[in-house]
Amino acid sequence: MAGVLCVASVIPAYADDISDTKQEGNKLEERKEQLVEEQKTLTEQLTKVLEEMQEMEKKLAAKDAEIEAAEEEYVQAKLEEARQYDKMKMRIRFMYENGDSQMLEVLFEAKSFSDFINKAEYINKISSTDREMLDSLELVVKQVEEKEKRLQKEYKVMEGLQNDLTKKHVEVEKLLQEKNTQLSDLEKEIGENAKKLQELIAKAKAQEEANANKGGYTSPGSDVVSGNGIFTHPCPQGHLTSGFGYRSFDNSFHKGADFGTYGAYVPTYAAAAGKVIIAGWSNSAGNWVVIDHGNGLVTKYMHHSSLSVSVGQSVRKGQQIGITGNTGYSAGVHLHFQVEKNGSAVDPFNYL
Repeated sequence: MAGVLCVASVIPAYADDISDTKQEGNKLEERKEQLVEEQKTLTEQLTKVLEEMQEMEKKLAAKDAEIEAAEEEYVQAKLEEARQYDKMKMRIRFMYENGDSQMLEVLFEAKSFSDFINKAEYINKISSTDREMLDSLELVVKQVEEKEKRLQKEYKVMEGLQNDLTKKHVEVEKLLQEKNTQLSDLEKEIGENAKKLQELIAKAKAQEEANANKGGYTSPGSDVVSGNGIFTHPCPQGHLTSGFGYRSFDNSFHKGADFGTYGAYVPTYAAAAGKVIIAGWSNSAGNWVVIDHGNGLVTKYMHHSSLSVSVGQSVRKGQQIGITGNTGYSAGVHLHFQVEKNGSAVDPFNYL
């Protein structure tokens, strides 16, 4: 692939536009992350509301069953009350419709005064027993009525809570739909921003090539060698953001060194002379280059925005191989530089 010029070496007429577009893209990405987080929170809220609604439905069903049982209990109590009342009326009617003579006959059958007193008390007891039974049944009916009213009141309270949950569900679902729409619109903006950035870079590159052909403005193309180590620095304009070894912030072992460029797209260089064995795309490394230097030494350069070498090409020490970028599994414009000795990753600073 042909190399794409970096922001640091862009023709001044385009440098500001490219920088502004890049900054706008970063802001859009930050807004996207915020929206995704808000979307996640709303989804969690929606799930919780649904769970609460399901739980309340179970409670309402149970309360329905209690009310139904209380209603049946009330019906049975009223029936028993009515039956006992009818029986009492029949006994009273029998005694009084047959006249006082029969009641007197019952009393006169007494063998003694004591027996007479007992029979008189028996007649009175019939009436008082019926009255006590009716009073008892009326109390049961009243208690059942109060129980049913209480259950109905509890049901209305829970029904109100369920209605509140339903309203909350509708509100959260509406907010979630709005977030989805905002996220969709933002994705379009991000796409348009990326397209604009590509167009600006393409125009700047075309202008740069035109100027070069006319003998005017040219971008740096000479080899860059820095340091006194076996390897030259692969990204002199970058600063170390993550070294070799174990990283506590993500609990992982970092196999190389990361050089950030503060968002600028700058050139990367071959650490030493060698042969390019990979120059292309990787889902994790993005646009990357792998160079074999012989004697078991291999270097890897990841996350480029573009590459300027191809597979099978021999490169010089300090020769430009690409432009830093944010491709693959990356969290910002940088170069991941990795050194391997006989297949094992080693600390790059042992060679720089």
